[in-house]
Amino acid sequence: MPMLFDPFEQLREFQRAIDAFRSSGWLGSGVSAGGAYPPINIFRKGDDIIAIIEVPGVRKSDLDIRIESNTLRISGSKSVEYGDKAAMHRRERSAGRFDRAVTLPIDVDADKIKAECRDGVLALYLPRAERDKPRAISVS
Repeated sequence: MPMLFDPFEQLREFQRAIDAFRSSGWLGSGVSAGGAYPPINIFRKGDDIIAIIEVPGVRKSDLDIRIESNTLRISGSKSVEYGDKAAMHRRERSAGRFDRAVTLPIDVDADKIKAECRDGVLALYLPRAERDKPRAISVS
């Protein structure tokens, strides 16, 4: 008996191919297209958010950190100097501009943000905005 064409199976196969392509890292936004740069860990601590960002070799003065509503944007540049007489043998350290935006699960109070950068690790303390905190309602 002949097999009938199943258009839904074709759509599922197409979706699997798209998912595999998107997760491959080929379209990464990093300076070397090896994935998102800089790498970020974001977690909740009570009502607030903590972000830990790896920025080795990036000077503090080359970082630009912005917050708007619930979007955190980190941009800047990283340079790697080799000197005038150096001949390149192997290049694995990336350099160039980067720009990364992350949507946070809460609104942040921009006036109370604290940032610290030490040993190539940027730590951001992002306190939850009062307007975003849940409020108890009493019933009379």
